[in-house]
Amino acid sequence: MQVILLERVAKLGQMGEVVRVKDGYARNFLLPQGKALRANESNRKRFESQRVQLEARNLELKNEAQSVAEKLDGQSFVALRQAGETGQLYGSVSTRDIADAITAGGFNVGRNQVAIFAPIKTLGLHVIPIHLHPEVEAKITLNVARSAAEAERQTKGEELTTREEVSMDDLGLEVGAALAEAGDDR
Repeated sequence: MQVILLERVAKLGQMGEVVRVKDGYARNFLLPQGKALRANESNRKRFESQRVQLEARNLELKNEAQSVAEKLDGQSFVALRQAGETGQLYGSVSTRDIADAITAGGFNVGRNQVAIFAPIKTLGLHVIPIHLHPEVEAKITLNVARSAAEAERQTKGEELTTREEVSMDDLGLEVGAALAEAGDDR
């Protein structure tokens, strides 16, 4: 299906371009979200008559997004979660959790603006891009920790998920003795 883009869509095109997309993508995402119109003669005329208003609205939204991005860029937010000794979370931190943490910090961000491809499943500092507008992106730092005190220690650069590794040499005497006893019983 051919559509006329009403705004810039990442990896697809700029405003006003006529692009070919799969029918389902157009029907289920672009058309209902108001990001595109079907490419027919009446819609082309309609787009050309509204082009100035659409460009002005896009510029206004971009300027608003840039002002928010200046304040949001580099901010740090904390998410407290339960985790094991190795730093593996019992649950995960999803886009909804990140958006809620940012909103609690005084910014208005939706979960569809948080750009992570998989939920966060480990403790630590995670840099996360936030797409405020198709042309504006801010990066935040999410500090995933077990407690507020641990979050402060992580912020200072302390590594909290170190594993104690035991070599076979350390276990050698005990394992050897156990194997010897098991061999004697046969």
